[in-house]
Amino acid sequence: MQYRTLGRTGVQVSTLALGAMNFGRIGRTTQDEATALVDAALEGGINVIDTADMYSDGASEEMVGKAIAGRRDDLVLATKASMPMGEERNHQGASRRWLVTALDNSLRRLGVDHVDLYQIHRWDPRTSDEETLSALTDLQRAGKIRYFGSSTFPAHRIVQAQWAAREHHLSRYVTEQPSYSILQRGIEAHVLPVTQEYGMGVLVWSPLASGWLSGAIREGREITTHRSAFMPERFDTALPANRARLDAVERLAKVADEAGLTLIQLALGFVTAHPAVTSALVGPRTLDHLHAQLAAADTVLSADVLDAIDAIVAPGVDLAAHEKHDTPPALLDPALRRR
Repeated sequence: MQYRTLGRTGVQVSTLALGAMNFGRIGRTTQDEATALVDAALEGGINVIDTADMYSDGASEEMVGKAIAGRRDDLVLATKASMPMGEERNHQGASRRWLVTALDNSLRRLGVDHVDLYQIHRWDPRTSDEETLSALTDLQRAGKIRYFGSSTFPAHRIVQAQWAAREHHLSRYVTEQPSYSILQRGIEAHVLPVTQEYGMGVLVWSPLASGWLSGAIREGREITTHRSAFMPERFDTALPANRARLDAVERLAKVADEAGLTLIQLALGFVTAHPAVTSALVGPRTLDHLHAQLAAADTVLSADVLDAIDAIVAPGVDLAAHEKHDTPPALLDPALRRR
């Protein structure tokens, strides 16, 4: 396992991090299975565990808490808030009112008195940066969080938040957690240059592109990945974007074979090769999945291999741009762009 400094914090983190989204109902993972995954991850050198309050309605945090009991100080614990938690309209977002409550709920579920990294899961356009940052700064001063970060923020919102922190003399976001893979490279154009400019740590999610780069999805095979069951449109090869992904996967598999690598090693080695990236979040449902991902822990891709990848998916290009999670609200809701 390799280790890097998380932004400018001085904290050393593994280049692979354990994402716990699949713990609980989402991944149909039991407590025993989740604990076994945490055990194997720590044994493999991973020292970062990332979860969120909304994963399986809090069950993921509860399972992580039980799995890390007695070894809390051995790892960097991260969670997130702002996504809806139930039907109550104010149980979401990045207001002070909700974040104070949401963090207390997360700490209770995790069974800890603080988290190392608290992240705003999505940008909340209804709440000012000053409101959110002042709440996070107070929670940090209270000792409930060590650092805080953003997740899936557009580049201009990352810049705006950094400015607001300086303008109002508040602590700032020290990390960003964007989606990034060989098949979704759009953040190379704007987000990653901005995070480098501000010295932010970057924890990328979905480096295997929701299973497209796991090796399980190939031409002529029935697609039976876990996510295809509840997101069928993302795996329907009759759709042009998915056809483009499948064609790219076939070409990438050849590059991996010629380099003596698995497709997983190629995919994880690619994202961790970018100088702006600190860690890649892997979200295994089984020990077999985790062991296949840990095999990429020390993968370093040669320049020739990286050039071959660029020839298949060009830098800064998303093969499925419609799946981006940082689209400005006005592009999604006509009411926001018309008088």
